[in-house]
Amino acid sequence: MSDPSTHKQPDTLWYTRCAVPTPLSLAVQSGWIENEFAPDGITIQSLRESASPADFQSHFDHHLPHSFRQGGSVPAIWARASGQQTRVIGLTWTDEYQSIISLPASRLRNIRDLKGCRIGIPKHDVSIDHHRASALRAFVVALATVGLSLKDVELVDLPDTPIEANPATGGPDWGQGRHSYVNELYALVKHQVDAIYVKDVRGAEVTHLLGAQVLFDLGFHPDSWVRISNCTPRPLTVNADTIEHHPHIVSRFLRRVVNAGDWAKKHPQQTLQLIARETGWAEPWVQRVYGQSVHQQLRLELSPHAIKGLEVLKDFLFEYGFLKQDFNIMDWVDHAPLDTLKAPVLSLHR
Repeated sequence: MSDPSTHKQPDTLWYTRCAVPTPLSLAVQSGWIENEFAPDGITIQSLRESASPADFQSHFDHHLPHSFRQGGSVPAIWARASGQQTRVIGLTWTDEYQSIISLPASRLRNIRDLKGCRIGIPKHDVSIDHHRASALRAFVVALATVGLSLKDVELVDLPDTPIEANPATGGPDWGQGRHSYVNELYALVKHQVDAIYVKDVRGAEVTHLLGAQVLFDLGFHPDSWVRISNCTPRPLTVNADTIEHHPHIVSRFLRRVVNAGDWAKKHPQQTLQLIARETGWAEPWVQRVYGQSVHQQLRLELSPHAIKGLEVLKDFLFEYGFLKQDFNIMDWVDHAPLDTLKAPVLSLHR
């Protein structure tokens, strides 16, 4: 490792996270990361606050220097497989609602009943379609539990369709604000498909509103490998150059995120409030979807089990053509920052 003193201290640290429960989100909302680096004159910049679409693309391809990301695993894995030199410095395993559903009036009652049926798979015109990857894996693993495979069902691609503007007003533009499952739901209620995959609060709401039949519950399945998806586990990644040239900065950033996970364990109600604020979802729905112990599932780790979960997902993505090339998961994980960290639990003054 080169001497960090020979490299100029960065003026800006970028961070990005998905609107889901993560210790990075807690640390950001609590102001801990900004407070950590304020004395150094280092700006803490969120991709959400950038006016540049090119900057926001870094949430998926991780191209911005000195950037930290915690969120869905699929984009992080895809960026590494595409040649972006990042490192995983922590993982959280936070289970959430994931189900395969059908209409209540259908004859389908369990996953075995899907044999010979049509399953809807989203298809978005984006650099890495994590929705498609999640849905495809859900059906693959669910069918496998009863000895079936994709050969036993008919895959129906559900591409994005434009939503026409109101001719009277010329708007609104729903292209970026549409519900996550609008294409799947449309196909389901129009009887173009027999079953779809849904997740998180939006998926739970859809299931509730339709009175849908849950054919398979992935989110809280007893087999942890079944639960693996874009949402589980969630990696915290950073540019490899930042670790090499500024390990002290990575350590300080990571310490604050670890503090947030430790703090959450002791403050369930405040954690629930922060998650609700981050996601925009009501607190009862957050608890229903993530469980009563979500505050205990935000501790960063690099356990063999969590790393293996990441590898299982990576292998699936490569097998089904989502990645340009394969890579060794152990070469991607860097234990040093977390191993050298001795993080005291902080108190949050609100």
